[in-house]
Amino acid sequence: MQEPDLSVEIAGFKMKNPLMLASGILGISIASLRKVFEAGAGAVITKSIGYKARVGYDNPTLVEVHGGYLNAIGLSNPGVKEFYDELSNSKIDDLPLVVSLFGAKPSEFKEMVSILDELNIRAYELNLSCPHVKGFGIEVGQDPKAIREVVKSTKEETKKPLFVKLSPNVSDIVKIAKVAENSGADALTIMNTVRAMSIDIETFRPILANKIGGLSGPVIKPIAVRCVYEVSRSVRIPIIGCGGITSWQDAIEFFLAGARAVQIGTAIAYEGLNVFEKIKKGIRDYLIMKEKESVRDIVGLSHGF
Repeated sequence: MQEPDLSVEIAGFKMKNPLMLASGILGISIASLRKVFEAGAGAVITKSIGYKARVGYDNPTLVEVHGGYLNAIGLSNPGVKEFYDELSNSKIDDLPLVVSLFGAKPSEFKEMVSILDELNIRAYELNLSCPHVKGFGIEVGQDPKAIREVVKSTKEETKKPLFVKLSPNVSDIVKIAKVAENSGADALTIMNTVRAMSIDIETFRPILANKIGGLSGPVIKPIAVRCVYEVSRSVRIPIIGCGGITSWQDAIEFFLAGARAVQIGTAIAYEGLNVFEKIKKGIRDYLIMKEKESVRDIVGLSHGF
């Protein structure tokens, strides 16, 4: 059998393989993003960038828990204008770069895209799902009207693909996904972290300075697979799976559930950047074993049962 084809295309954005660096991991400097790309990622996504700089929360902002990590960084970032300077002074033309954006209102998303759009950015990911920052993330992602306005206004400003990152912290993610699709989203990233907390039983205090954070890692993978499976049966646009992927078997599950590509984040903390090559090799060997010519041939196969 010939070598299987691992390439994928999402709304015109072509990647050599379906593995993407998730937003929030090694995502501010171009140097770190390039290291991830050279380690085998098909695309890299920046940390979420806002209209104005944010310092974020006081420490502690990260704690390891059973099955993953709990974080409340607070969307710390340099602001869009400083980030523009970083990108414009860096070599990015060969980098499959996706920029993640967050904002409190539609005009902020639109203004950020107007600043960045002249650069060789391949796509934008709209973060409408941060679980621990009041006024920016989940509050937008739970409101169909807000989603509609953000996506439509951003779409007016660019011809580049828009990926909308959704939250599992909603009563009906399928309903929210359909709103994003009908508003002009080119793809959906499913999902962001799960709202959670941890308490120190010796001091009686919540461990995170913000008390509430976002849970990531292997513990949330079954939730993410379920969300991808349900949404992919109801929308026509591509889905990018995200949540707890640490092995090639995890990635295969997401493809079978309906994802066309997957994002890797917490696994880097466990295994380092070589996780991309390990997962990529596992996918290749699986396709050969199943006599499939392309990773695209297994997308959504679980829906037939």
